Amino acid sequence: MNTLLDLLNSRPLVDGREQDVLADPAEGRRWARERGGDGSTAELALLRETRDVLRDIVGAERSPEALQPLLEEVQRVPEATAEGLRWTLRTAPHARLAVEVILAWADTEERMPGRLRPCANTDCRLFLLDRSRANRARWCSMAVCGNREKARRHYERTR
Repeated sequence: MNTLLDLLNSRPLVDGREQDVLADPAEGRRWARERGGDGSTAELALLRETRDVLRDIVGAERSPEALQPLLEEVQRVPEATAEGLRWTLRTAPHARLAVEVILAWADTEERMPGRLRPCANTDCRLFLLDRSRANRARWCSMAVCGNREKARRHYERTR
């Protein structure tokens, strides 16, 4: 699940400018390797595409059907072991990390529907996973986006 949020949040706005962690080959390779990927050019391209499709789906701009081309030739194969049933993912090596992120998104939507969402700050590009009991979290960070929004509303009220 952390890799899902990490991928969705890998293209933030910093001082009003987009920063894409996966666009720089060295930075992208490091990012992918830290999360179990190989950091290859093909993997980074697929991760960027996966990120953009998932961002659009979570932002309600596209249907989950947009993921289908990314899942072609992917198989989940059951394997009975002494510990129980285990599912093995079979895909091209460069696609494994992207597919794992897609599966993490699907699992999140199934277990916590509506809890993965964009930050309510329109100047922010980050996403959050609302784990609050009331399901009312609005900002990726209360310390940053939440305080900015509260300060903006206070300024408008007192102006």
